[in-house]
Amino acid sequence: MVEYRYELKYVISKPIAEMLKKQLSAVMKLDRHSISDKYSYDVRSLYFDDVYSTSLDEKRDGVQFRSKYRIRIYNNSSEHIKLECKHKDLDMTYKEEVELPLQAATAICEGRYYQIITKNNFLNKFLANAQIRQLKPSVIVDYRRTAYTHPVSKTRVTFDEYIRSGKYNCDLFDEKTETVPITKPDEIVLEVKCNDFIPEHITAILNSVPKLRQAISKFAYCRMVK
Repeated sequence: MVEYRYELKYVISKPIAEMLKKQLSAVMKLDRHSISDKYSYDVRSLYFDDVYSTSLDEKRDGVQFRSKYRIRIYNNSSEHIKLECKHKDLDMTYKEEVELPLQAATAICEGRYYQIITKNNFLNKFLANAQIRQLKPSVIVDYRRTAYTHPVSKTRVTFDEYIRSGKYNCDLFDEKTETVPITKPDEIVLEVKCNDFIPEHITAILNSVPKLRQAISKFAYCRMVK
């Protein structure tokens, strides 16, 4: 069963982010995968697109129903590698995912789709799409995330900073990949996600500070780096 979630994005300043983190930490828990009290983890995503840049164009044109594939790792480690497809319908999203062994992830990154044999339906769907649409790695997106969770409505509030583009080297596992910043040093991307509603006490905290809602796409921003 597909479970759509609400997803709202904002741009805030670093001082406001620190204020929100302090207040949210009193009523929410850091993501269970967090590796530090100061932040949760470093995220690296490798996005795929076809030769016509369809995923990028759909984002820029504001297409209502769209989706994009990515492979994601955490803290520059190959221990947990996930293939994901994020589906977007205005403010609603849902995600399909499967964990990949390193060998399969490497084969996908190198376009050797035919070498992967699997019984996983989602992975097979990706492999079919990848070959029909000739999907290829298009950009690496790096950032540091602080994530807070609450069980009611599976509420999740994240703060993403140091967002960087690795447009010219799509080697997912190269720790020395040169990246360039696409946000200002004091700029934080705030994302709020929930199934049905945001609990009132969390809404009150979020509404206590000024914030600018934007249709931000790290993928699109990083792809458009000159």
